[in-house]
Amino acid sequence: MRMSRTISLREAKQAFARYVRDVEAGAEYVITRNGRTIARLARVGGHRVLSPEQQAARLRARARMDRGWPIGVGSLDRDSLHER
Repeated sequence: MRMSRTISLREAKQAFARYVRDVEAGAEYVITRNGRTIARLARVGGHRVLSPEQQAARLRARARMDRGWPIGVGSLDRDSLHER
């Protein structure tokens, strides 16, 4: 279950673009005025839209994971990691 963060209407107005980016990433906010809940800022549906820079970084990270990292110890398998 996702936890909602509570923010005041003033906070929401001052940093609205940042809160929208957070919502795109999966966050959820409850907006209050004078301590009373008045709105909820949440994703409508669909999937997160990545910027071109984020997409490029994701592709680079995936390529690096596919290649692996050289750690200089030869191949690792379950038996050598969990010697009894």
